[in-house]
Amino acid sequence: MKKQVILIVDDELDMRLFLSTLFETSGYKTLVARNGNEGIKAAGKSPPDLIMLDVMMPGEGGVFMYQQLRTSEILKDIPVIMLSAIAKKTFSHYLNMLNARLGGVIPLPDAYMEKPPEAEALLHAVKNILTRTKEKTKCTNQTNGTGVRKKRSLQT
Repeated sequence: MKKQVILIVDDELDMRLFLSTLFETSGYKTLVARNGNEGIKAAGKSPPDLIMLDVMMPGEGGVFMYQQLRTSEILKDIPVIMLSAIAKKTFSHYLNMLNARLGGVIPLPDAYMEKPPEAEALLHAVKNILTRTKEKTKCTNQTNGTGVRKKRSLQT
């Protein structure tokens, strides 16, 4: 069975090491990036199953990368867990203000966790999101795009 891939985007070396060790010892493959630019390039080169994204990083940061992910036809369906020292309420407010300024609707991430994350809670969130995504993909593949299951032909 192919290991699911998690892209970790965080400017802090300690956090990248903690997350990659946690996920790899739990059966996932990890890719790491130090900032949003590296993260977008890595995701575009080899789309992961999930992205763990820090909000506050030097340069354009995690919010800009998240915006790029959600507006990319290729990357928009990759689930994202935002991880930051910023409170969830503050992040949600910032995202609402960004949406108002840009006149668009960038949805909230699949999950938001404050640093430092608890290992078990993080693994639980990752597992639930990947399971949900897998079920959604399976359901989409079994329908004709209208939500109605495809008819299977009987072969005799």
